[in-house]
Amino acid sequence: MNQSAALNDHWPKWRQRIDKCLEDLIPDTTVSPALLHEAMRYSGIGAGKRYRAALVYAAGHALCVAEDTLDRPACAVELIHAFSLVHDDLPAMDDDDLRRGKPSCHKAFDEATAILAGDALQTLAFAVLSDSDWHALPPKVRLDMLNVLANASGSVGLAGGQVLDLNMTSQDPTLETLATMHRCKTGALIEAAVLMGGLCATDDSATLACLKNYAQPLGLAFQVIDDVLDGTGDTVTLGKPAGADQERGQPTFLSILGEAPARQYAEELKDQAIDALGGLEMDTALLVGLAQFTVSRSH
Repeated sequence: MNQSAALNDHWPKWRQRIDKCLEDLIPDTTVSPALLHEAMRYSGIGAGKRYRAALVYAAGHALCVAEDTLDRPACAVELIHAFSLVHDDLPAMDDDDLRRGKPSCHKAFDEATAILAGDALQTLAFAVLSDSDWHALPPKVRLDMLNVLANASGSVGLAGGQVLDLNMTSQDPTLETLATMHRCKTGALIEAAVLMGGLCATDDSATLACLKNYAQPLGLAFQVIDDVLDGTGDTVTLGKPAGADQERGQPTFLSILGEAPARQYAEELKDQAIDALGGLEMDTALLVGLAQFTVSRSH
């Protein structure tokens, strides 16, 4: 079975696992405050590619980790991602009214509820990993994963990247400054997902270094293609407003490079990611498949 076929066999099952787990982990609307929980479930369940969760599962699969063990780390990454999207869509940020093919959280509810729902999704991610009733992994491993996820979410990760993004619109950035920003805003959480899957199996520094060297160019490739699709795709396919970056005057890999060079840049990054896996004596077919998906996707 080739990498794409192997991935196509596993990914739908991973999406089902994630939604089932999130159904259980995010409080039901019968629990007070019902409105907050409704907004959290609206934003966190039943939508999206679950790309970051797939990276957790694929890294764990390469190291022969049981999927039951990977469920909570995968959910934690998706909860952080959901929080970041809720906040990114707010009027004070990117001011987008559509997300994953439906109204953004602040449009479906209201701005205050969206802010609080994002806050609660973020904190739930850490509760999921630190729950004393979860015994699948030793406390040291869970602490390491908490540290990885916290750093990826904070001022040196996606929050810091968003600040750089907001302050970049009036500048004339170089390719390198744009890449630096997106290594934080997008790449940090993708790197965390891969490392958390690896940490479920090992603390071997060489293995984790290979996974990190895979994840870093992959995260940047993901954003390059995101920029290309935003400028060349349509709203229905993307599930969010097409051309939003151009309307905001926001610099992107597409605006700096042009479509063909941007796609070529993404291909080069993808090749770097796959090459980094060469040092791992394990079945990396699913990780390779995800790298190939990253640059070939249409949404």
